[in-house]
Amino acid sequence: MTSKSKRGFASMDPDRQREIASRGGRAAHAKGTAHEWSKDEARNAGKKGGEVVSRDRAHMAAIGREGGEARSRSTTRTRGPAFSDRASIVVVSREGRPDGNGSNSADRAPVQRPRDEASR
Repeated sequence: MTSKSKRGFASMDPDRQREIASRGGRAAHAKGTAHEWSKDEARNAGKKGGEVVSRDRAHMAAIGREGGEARSRSTTRTRGPAFSDRASIVVVSREGRPDGNGSNSADRAPVQRPRDEASR
């Protein structure tokens, strides 16, 4: 399959395109034919577009899925990875007593055990 070659406006440098478009916008305003949206017009247009898009259930499901995955990635980054075995770190002194029973902080060594055992 052959690809289309860029000709005319599409082949121009993006800055040059922007310059030409800007001139057209200024000319339309000077002539009085440019349309400026009021708040109500913009609100109604957005509402209409939203209604049309939301009719496509598969599209809305895909959007929601992407948002959920993005939120999951964001949460993992800020909180760190979740423990699959629900382990938690418990600090125990040399005498075997949990931290806070008057033991010296130099005597403490971190011990990891599953959370369900810790709650018993």
